[in-house]
Amino acid sequence: MREATIGGVSEQRASTATDDLARAREGDDAAFTRLVAPLRRELHAHCYRMLGSVHDAEDALQDGLVRAWKALPTFEGRSSLRSWLYSVVTHACLDAARRRGRRATPVDLGPASDHVVADSVPRTDVAWLEPYPDSMLADVRYEQREAVELAFVAACQHLPGNQRAALLLFDVLGFSAAEIAEMMRTSRASVNSALQRARAVVAEKVPPRTQQQTLRELDDARLREIVTGFSGALERRDTDGLVALLTEDVTWTMPPLPHWYQGLPAVMDWAVHVPLGSCGAWRHLPTGANGQPAVACYLWDDAAGAHLAWAVNVLTLRGDRVAGVTSFLGHEQVRAFGLPAALP
Repeated sequence: MREATIGGVSEQRASTATDDLARAREGDDAAFTRLVAPLRRELHAHCYRMLGSVHDAEDALQDGLVRAWKALPTFEGRSSLRSWLYSVVTHACLDAARRRGRRATPVDLGPASDHVVADSVPRTDVAWLEPYPDSMLADVRYEQREAVELAFVAACQHLPGNQRAALLLFDVLGFSAAEIAEMMRTSRASVNSALQRARAVVAEKVPPRTQQQTLRELDDARLREIVTGFSGALERRDTDGLVALLTEDVTWTMPPLPHWYQGLPAVMDWAVHVPLGSCGAWRHLPTGANGQPAVACYLWDDAAGAHLAWAVNVLTLRGDRVAGVTSFLGHEQVRAFGLPAALP
């Protein structure tokens, strides 16, 4: 009885989708919205992987869906609607990438500083990589979550658009080389060549262990200890507590500031002088970004009489230590996570 019920539900859903497709082709935008709704989150995540920016991803997705809506009467059904939508949205991303250029991290701009640069100023001429709220990954499959980690997305930004698209469509989303060739309007040989080159570049830039693999080996209690310990050390100005959490080769980057630090001595020189020194009082809220633990940072402001949104710190772990901190500076980064603009 249960199998029959499940089969009936499946058939009903398929029938509804078929009806919606027919209505959408006739100009029913509500039917088109229903067709796209189950795929919207994964399409948005794909756009982020392509573009390295939540805001660019949203714009590209909207552009792609408008293109799909206008072209829907030409959809012949030779492939699935999902494949066709990925094709349309991928081309919207490629157009956006050509206009905007690749997203960078401070590591891309030059070597690490070996001591604090107190007068570092934001670079406004650089399109910076942005964090991706975990709340947007709720319906995204595990294997796709690995491909939204900071290191992977940053590595993809070093690829030409066609290689980036081929890698993501094949290795992350599971489309065949033949399907990708049709999507990209090229040959299967070209797709295979793009894949080979893309994998070589990414392999050089991405750590051998993903954050998902690391996190699976940590129990929830230990992960909470790391996150609360990191936040607490900054709030208490606890130098020893912060050092105890970091690896010897830890890195700390702060886009849009171009200077970055690598190794415990350089990182702590910066930390002691800036977040633990001259910045003032902090408060933090735990969150998640790019499938990794993160904390939203709030800095006390006398004029406002409150702690104001300041940055999102994304933590990269190795074992149970913090091997990397990426501080995405700007209140807009915090607000993109749906978090408050201020705390008491």
